[in-house]
Amino acid sequence: MSRFKLSKRSLDRLEGVHPDLVKVVMLAITLTEVDFGVTEGLRTVERQRVLKAAGASQTMNSRHITGHAVDLVAYIGADISWDWPLYYKIADAMKRASKSLAIPVVWGGDWTSFKDGPHFELSRRSYPA
Repeated sequence: MSRFKLSKRSLDRLEGVHPDLVKVVMLAITLTEVDFGVTEGLRTVERQRVLKAAGASQTMNSRHITGHAVDLVAYIGADISWDWPLYYKIADAMKRASKSLAIPVVWGGDWTSFKDGPHFELSRRSYPA
């Protein structure tokens, strides 16, 4: 059992996110070797436009807009870390939780282009918007 739990801020950021994805995140925090928090869940179209214009997103068809995606950030103590090896560990916890709950989740780190380590979304096939 993990020693980690989501902060109130992370829980607040899960508001509006599809309940099945919330279940996966809530189980994953108990399975992870690396502490993480939720940086973003449901996103407005305006916010998506800003992120796309800044190059932080490649699409206006983001699963965040429909509440089908979350971004998770790794913590080492109280500090955010962007070290890729940590995101593989978070992805492992998310994939184990996904499998355990039979809720298919896609990790942005598995994409062939624009790899996005913090990004997790419900499968479009199983959860169309």
